[in-house]
Amino acid sequence: MRIDRLLVEATARLAAAGSPTPRLDAEVLLGHVLGRERSWLYTWNDHGVEGFLRARFAALIAARVVGEPVAYLTGEREFWGLALATHAATLIPRPDTECLVETALALRPATAQRVLDLGTGSGAIALALASERPAWRVTGVDRIIEAVTLASANARRLGIANADFQVSDWFAALTDQRFELIVANPPYLAEDDPHLALGDVRFEPRSALVAGGEGLADLHYLIGAARHYLETEGWLLLEHGMAQGEAVREALNQAGYGAVATRLDLAGRPRVSLGRRDD
Repeated sequence: MRIDRLLVEATARLAAAGSPTPRLDAEVLLGHVLGRERSWLYTWNDHGVEGFLRARFAALIAARVVGEPVAYLTGEREFWGLALATHAATLIPRPDTECLVETALALRPATAQRVLDLGTGSGAIALALASERPAWRVTGVDRIIEAVTLASANARRLGIANADFQVSDWFAALTDQRFELIVANPPYLAEDDPHLALGDVRFEPRSALVAGGEGLADLHYLIGAARHYLETEGWLLLEHGMAQGEAVREALNQAGYGAVATRLDLAGRPRVSLGRRDD
């Protein structure tokens, strides 16, 4: 069967199943099976696809029809221009989080800095920062061993030598260490958040999504604990839900941080709040 016909049929199946991006999903999955870029599919759309490859593609489409994320099916997701391997033990990197990276890069100079990424998952944030700032030493921590293994493998594959990863439940393994910059995309959804029943989120690890206290418990903990690990005039940056900006700013102010502010993501939604340790 020709490529163009395969894509038409797969797109129709995915659209009927409710995928928000059926054509894109079909192209990414077929490109993955064929080992080709999406642009190649357009150039050679009259090429036939062999039976065993059609079967692999059909299996991936069937998995996507029931909602399994494309990033888990292909084992890869791009973030900040980096091709990151993904795993069901970690969150899928999302464009919204690039707001956190942009804010961090603007706050500290390109000279030597010690940076901590809490709950690093696939290593997306840590590796984005390390790739942009070769003089920075970036440490990523996660309490999930599979996440640390994945992040370390991503660093090796991308050739990023100024980022390292270790197992730690937040700050537990970081005794007496100080950083000029601490960043985190912690769990911030409430246990009854309707987003948990939608899209890719249904398949992602709940422990990386849900926090107590209406989604604010981990944010509050990090705001309190981070001061002990920040150098004077060091910054704490936290990603959060679009309705949580005011609560996070209030917590930062109450904890004594200075220059408290919130940054908007590309869609104009409050996404990252920050504060500076002022002594």
